[in-house]
Amino acid sequence: MKFLTLLQMRRLINLVKNKYFLISMAFLVWMIFFDKNDLFSQYQYHQEVNKLEQERDFYQKETEKVAKDLDELTSNPQKLEKFAREKYLMKKDNEDVFVIVKEKKEEE
Repeated sequence: MKFLTLLQMRRLINLVKNKYFLISMAFLVWMIFFDKNDLFSQYQYHQEVNKLEQERDFYQKETEKVAKDLDELTSNPQKLEKFAREKYLMKKDNEDVFVIVKEKKEEE
């Protein structure tokens, strides 16, 4: 372990006594911990931006998927009929529709 020499100690003490150094350190501490844009807030903003970008990508993919399905339904009558039967339980006049619902087992 090396001890500071007397000359190095004087330089360090002069540096700490320097008003510009003290003001700079106070400003740095203020900006890092107490300002409204401190490091913790910046980290939270960064996390929120990442989360919003992921949500944006998800919704863009879902929008593309729905647009593709809509295009298929409007251009293909067979797909439209299949969609209406599956989702809205529609039927033709001479047909009967039976809906089978599976009961959930109760857990004890």
